[in-house]
Amino acid sequence: MTTPAAPGPRPFVVGIIGGGQLARMTYAASIGLGVEVRLLAEGPDVSAAGVVHDVTVGDYTDPATVKAFAARCDVVTFDHEHVPGGLLRELEDDGVVVRPGAAALLHAQDKAVMRERLTALGLPCPAYRVVADEDALVAFGDQQGWPVIAKTSRGGYDGKGVWKLGSAADAGLPFADLAPGVQVVAEEFVDFARELSALVVRSPSGQAVAYPVSESVQRDGVCVETVTPAPGLDPDQAVAAELLALTVAHELEVVGLLAVELMQRRDGSVVVNELAMRPHNTGHWTIDGAHTSQFENHLRAVLDLPLGDPATRAPWTVMANVLGGTVEDLPSALLHCFARDRRLRVQLYGKSVRPGRKVGHVTTYGDDPAETRKRARHAAAYLMGDPDA
Repeated sequence: MTTPAAPGPRPFVVGIIGGGQLARMTYAASIGLGVEVRLLAEGPDVSAAGVVHDVTVGDYTDPATVKAFAARCDVVTFDHEHVPGGLLRELEDDGVVVRPGAAALLHAQDKAVMRERLTALGLPCPAYRVVADEDALVAFGDQQGWPVIAKTSRGGYDGKGVWKLGSAADAGLPFADLAPGVQVVAEEFVDFARELSALVVRSPSGQAVAYPVSESVQRDGVCVETVTPAPGLDPDQAVAAELLALTVAHELEVVGLLAVELMQRRDGSVVVNELAMRPHNTGHWTIDGAHTSQFENHLRAVLDLPLGDPATRAPWTVMANVLGGTVEDLPSALLHCFARDRRLRVQLYGKSVRPGRKVGHVTTYGDDPAETRKRARHAAAYLMGDPDA
């Protein structure tokens, strides 16, 4: 008769709420760490549900569903910022470890709260005002000067919930079909030279690391490309942007990945545009371009493990998003891409192709920024259906 073997040590269990590509790539990072991932997915066919073994399909706004899911995890983190704050506070009151916590995450969920807090901290933001109605928005525009930017305080993403208003005649647009409890934030129009992204990671014990600042290229409110490090960024400006992001993470007590999206004015100064508190599209380059990816460092942070080196592996790294185009069989299109560029790296998200939908990204790295960018653009364009790219 043999004696049953003693059970081995139980791995950390991280629960991810949201089943998009961010959860999918976080799961990939968990494998080498021996971390067990459980997923609360919106549906059975979302991106991460195709790879994660332990999947619960349910509504992330339903308290019973979320609490039952969280009870099976050591720590809960997120693929998106849309879980209601009240529900997150209930989890914390029940003793669930939520990272980032509800108090920090509120600043990524509500632009009005974010603007008020960052301004109080003395951090650079556009001039802004929370406006209750069309007349208040017109008054802000007349005082600040047209055009102005109007944003819904909650729920906007990838250019949705954002308007550039050219005159008082457009002031009614943000208030049409405004959801209950959602405010309108009016901001000065910043005639920026470019957009930058400063990514930092912070652990519960206060350890923090900063990735090199990236230039982010947007089209129709969607990120299409990042270049790291941001070309032409003065070293002092780069350090200042990293310190700004580290300050936000410290002051808001963020745990995990924090992305601070910045607009750089033509005089070189920056203002904060948006915050995100989970792995971010502008950090996808880190999978192949950094010593430790944003996904691995996010996991290390939420588990309070020592953080990994965020430095780049090559002088230049370019990430280009693959948006849904005319190519439906993306894996087959890799034949051309890999034959042309043996150093090309590709991540496909397991999504059905729809026009404009993020279905993957490509990453290139090298010594010459122009050549590295050209290679990324060619591969992304080919995967989107341009054979002559």
